[in-house]
Amino acid sequence: MKNDKLYLEFENLAQKLGLRILKGRGNFAGGTCIVNDEKVIVLNQMKPIEQRLKTLASSFLECDLEKTYVVPALRSYIEKYKDIEL
Repeated sequence: MKNDKLYLEFENLAQKLGLRILKGRGNFAGGTCIVNDEKVIVLNQMKPIEQRLKTLASSFLECDLEKTYVVPALRSYIEKYKDIEL
């Protein structure tokens, strides 16, 4: 699956789980954080798409995806980052 399609699938998954993806520019890596008691995923738009996808994958590893349908290609992408330190 191409990177742009993976990115769209991550956005769909976030919507299913009730998570917001905040996009910004600046000197930060991105990741999961809590803003006003709401869990959000922060992405740096200045980073290459590959790095943004890695950030999303590591963020979704923190979620319980067992009872949520995830497109097989996306689930595989997330799982490959399970043992990798980002």
